[in-house]
Amino acid sequence: MIELRTPAEIEEMRAAGRFVAETLATLREDTKVGTNLLSIDRRAHDLIRKAGAESCYIDYAPSFGNGPFGKVICTSINDAVLHGLPHDYTLRDGDLVSLDFAVSVDGWVADSAVSFVVGTARDEDLRLIDTTQRALAAAIEAAVVGHRIGDISASIAFVAHGEGYSINTDFGGHGVGRTMHGDPHVANDGRAGRGFPLRAGLVLALEPWFLGSTDELITDPDGWTLRSADGSRGAHSEHTVAITENGPIVLTDRSFLGVD
Repeated sequence: MIELRTPAEIEEMRAAGRFVAETLATLREDTKVGTNLLSIDRRAHDLIRKAGAESCYIDYAPSFGNGPFGKVICTSINDAVLHGLPHDYTLRDGDLVSLDFAVSVDGWVADSAVSFVVGTARDEDLRLIDTTQRALAAAIEAAVVGHRIGDISASIAFVAHGEGYSINTDFGGHGVGRTMHGDPHVANDGRAGRGFPLRAGLVLALEPWFLGSTDELITDPDGWTLRSADGSRGAHSEHTVAITENGPIVLTDRSFLGVD
């Protein structure tokens, strides 16, 4: 069921969005060559506890995973792009890191993801990350009253295809509210003018993610981590966005913190 939020409810959601934004900014700053993925999870867990928030991941057990997830953040490295289960791995120079984080604050959920390189970056990794960021910006620009879900999907695909990337539509954006994953599904490819009409009060997590040279995923033995079938690297950018009569509001905006 697709739910619409009142302006007052969207204001209440700002606290979750700000906390997610601040936490991702902190974790990105702390994550360097030599950082262990389990320490990232412990740091995120500590921040959640201090804020009185609730993790959306630790007890998460959907049909596509080997649940419950058991950790509070997704850490996807290099050819892993989604649902990366934190494990005992120490980051090396040039690793491409994607952090995906969702929590509930006072009953409202926010969800966001960021990709970056630790140490020396390869040009192709920076191009891939930049493409996800530009696709996300295009998706947010299309998230206005009067458009449809297909307009968001098509705007993402236009950016990706323009850079030569193919798109997997199995996993994409989704509704956000009292729970992390709700209707509607927002594929990262689609036809403009099609799908559910965008209305004021609809809150969506928009999340372009692309792989370097494939759109096929394989699942790790951990039952969670999704990585490219051909070993090419992946990147993922995500924001929680509220659609209003006055335009989209990025609830997980990190720009006020001086980061993208």
